[in-house]
Amino acid sequence: MEKTLPPIPAKRYFTIGEVGDLCGVKPHVLRYWEQEFTQLRPMKRRGNRRYYQHHEVLMIRKIRDLLYDQGFTISGARNKMQEILQTERDKKRSGEVQLEGMEVLELGDAELEDFEDVAEEVALDASSSVEWLHIKKELLDIRELLMADA
Repeated sequence: MEKTLPPIPAKRYFTIGEVGDLCGVKPHVLRYWEQEFTQLRPMKRRGNRRYYQHHEVLMIRKIRDLLYDQGFTISGARNKMQEILQTERDKKRSGEVQLEGMEVLELGDAELEDFEDVAEEVALDASSSVEWLHIKKELLDIRELLMADA
């Protein structure tokens, strides 16, 4: 049942109908999932209208994937979601935060040399500026840390 879902627009809040369209499920299913998955708590406004945030839309897509594509039961999906969220909390606590939508860049020696050349030119142009020197030092320290982890 692999279905391509539309991209999530850059909005702060989504109605239940919009979320249903973005996630490929009907609104009554979303209301049911709210009862089964305690992590799913949309904001409720006038007349109990639900407003979902971006992270909740992502969570619903994950729940949908677990149930529809991977074949989990509701109970199994609930346990898996708790496991996923605990792993994310642990990563945040240890400082291993992965920014969503960001890719890790792998640089070869040629790209590193280009980066060093550009950094050096910037540093030379602004050598009188103490701020630029601090930035250069921080960048070099970060590069050393990244190289040590590789």
